Amino acid sequence: NVYATDLGEEGIDLAKLYDYDLILLDLHLPDMNGHEVLRQLRLARVDTPILILSGADDPDNKIKGFGFGADDYLTKPFGMGELLARLRVVLRRQRGAQAASLRAGDVLIDLEHRRVERAGEEVRLTPTELSLLLVLARDAGKVLTHRQILQRVWGEYAAENSAQLRVYINYLRRKLERDPAHPVLIVTEPGVGYRLKTDTEGPGSR
Repeated sequence: NVYATDLGEEGIDLAKLYDYDLILLDLHLPDMNGHEVLRQLRLARVDTPILILSGADDPDNKIKGFGFGADDYLTKPFGMGELLARLRVVLRRQRGAQAASLRAGDVLIDLEHRRVERAGEEVRLTPTELSLLLVLARDAGKVLTHRQILQRVWGEYAAENSAQLRVYINYLRRKLERDPAHPVLIVTEPGVGYRLKTDTEGPGSR
């Protein structure tokens, strides 16, 4: 079943009452900003996947959306094919969120045992490198902002130290990517953050 509403307040009430598979959220609503809808839903511990639809393509809007807990962000105008592809990726990601391990190409990440292999061989990571990779892996397929990653790995005091994050992202790419200069596993979302891309996303996903 599909339910649509133009009102943010009504959408919040419905999302709290019913268990939906996915929420499509337009940022431009007549009664309130979509970012506020997203913020209130996550504060209420509604963990339904949320895909933002917006005509704004600037990094600040994306950072704000991902920072409040959006699972994906699609810019208007878009084709129906792209929307359906994004929906499939978000739903697959949700179903696999509790997986004990993730695979991306020849890289295997064992979340339970904190072990990483590449082409069947264990990859030796420093404690910080491993913590960073596990943060990305636990939200695999989802864009995490620089601030989110820094807070989870280094704590609140490091929330603005993007240079330190870039250094460790490069360390991981050298150990895990076939071609670190053209990464396909740890992907940059320009001006926003990073995303760990896994095999479940398929070749056409961003």
